[in-house]
Amino acid sequence: MHIWAHFKTITRHKMLVLRHCWRAGLYRQGLTHDLSKYSPAEFWRGAKYYQGNRSPNDAERQATGVSRAWLHHKGRNRHHLEYWIDYNPASGHTMDGMKMPVRYVVEMVCDRMAASKVYRGAAYTNADPYEYYQHSRSHYLLHPDTRALLEELLALLKEQGEDALFAHIRRDVIPAAKRAGTFW
Repeated sequence: MHIWAHFKTITRHKMLVLRHCWRAGLYRQGLTHDLSKYSPAEFWRGAKYYQGNRSPNDAERQATGVSRAWLHHKGRNRHHLEYWIDYNPASGHTMDGMKMPVRYVVEMVCDRMAASKVYRGAAYTNADPYEYYQHSRSHYLLHPDTRALLEELLALLKEQGEDALFAHIRRDVIPAAKRAGTFW
């Protein structure tokens, strides 16, 4: 068990997301982000499968065939695209990605940035969250509007950096979503 190391890692991640969310104007989400990681269902598995350079959920999945910590986590945290997968009556009840409220897409970008910073350390670049997304893009179930916004924000981060990303989110993305009723 790597209790202290796991605690430090998830707390560092949470603090980075807090800073990113606050730069985006999502104060409450920054404070409440990933609180379930401290719950017994997630924390003890994370400590058991902790490796320091990648998610313990991957290690648990490799060891047991399923990550019970991840199943718990994704069902409680709306910034994960997997939270929004449901049966779609418009497509004959197949499983599809539902449209995510913009506030959670922005939090997802903040989360991906923080995870990349934690696991890449000094090697982190603004391209890392985009490249991580591209690596798994083909099997993500995402609503087309959610996918478009996520890709736009990750590409902006990669090409122009954090200051440009957060300025765009605060100036353009959030106000437009509030006007359209898609911020929720």
